[in-house]
Amino acid sequence: MTDTSAYRTLDVPGATLAYDVRGPLPTADGRPPLLLIGQPMDATGFGTLASYLTDRTVVTYDPRGIGRSTREDGRTDHDPAEQAEDLHALVTELGAGPVDVLGSSGGAITGLAWVTAYPEDVRTLVAHEPPILAVLPDAENAMAASARGDAAYRERGWGYGMAAFIALTSWQGPFPADFLAELPDPAQFGLPTEDDGSRDDPLMSGSSDSVKEYVPDVAALRSTSTDVVLAAGIESKDVLTWRTTHALADLLGAQVAVFPSHHGGFMGDEYGMPGQPEAFAARLREVLPEG
Repeated sequence: MTDTSAYRTLDVPGATLAYDVRGPLPTADGRPPLLLIGQPMDATGFGTLASYLTDRTVVTYDPRGIGRSTREDGRTDHDPAEQAEDLHALVTELGAGPVDVLGSSGGAITGLAWVTAYPEDVRTLVAHEPPILAVLPDAENAMAASARGDAAYRERGWGYGMAAFIALTSWQGPFPADFLAELPDPAQFGLPTEDDGSRDDPLMSGSSDSVKEYVPDVAALRSTSTDVVLAAGIESKDVLTWRTTHALADLLGAQVAVFPSHHGGFMGDEYGMPGQPEAFAARLREVLPEG
């Protein structure tokens, strides 16, 4: 039965997930739906990319507790293993698995947790720039620097925390042992130096700690039935998420598919840092199976 309605919800243990279906279910051409997942980004960031993928039925969703998705479990953390359970429930609800998946940033980590737990759910996972610090040769220094950035946020507010985050994610090459021991001035990035008292930023408040601390099951990923494609944007070359992607690829004995643009290269102007979404969509088609 063809259903082209967009917005839907799904009750799962402790949460209600909001998701969007663009296109018919069952799909018109027999190809599986394409899921686009981010973290801690909600479905909003995939709007432009989806507009260049009208030949596919595209599904986007808001992770529990983010955007339109609510949670009643009393938690605020974004746990990749818990989100893998949510996505398993979503694909079961769609009745359309195995699906193809693009997971970006923390969404790529969620995707890796998902195919580790439920490989039968996913035909192909394109994991775009997963920030898995644990796989880096300089993992200890990277984790220490990330912790210093989080401490700056807790102690001095959003401007100092975000300045540290920008410095961390734009640094090229291995991290020195004392990286971020001296904090950058927020003003040099056009950020506020005053503390507004808020401590709920999804990147720095601690809610994403389980994403930052994720350790992949390399043996499971090497043997999974899912085709795992690791991907990174050319403008990210040598910075943190390029390096984590290549380090994981080395562990898996895989190659990295190079995509256009940067870490958010799939986006239009949703968040004010547009990438190259049309070229990104074309490259995504190249790495996904045709049938």
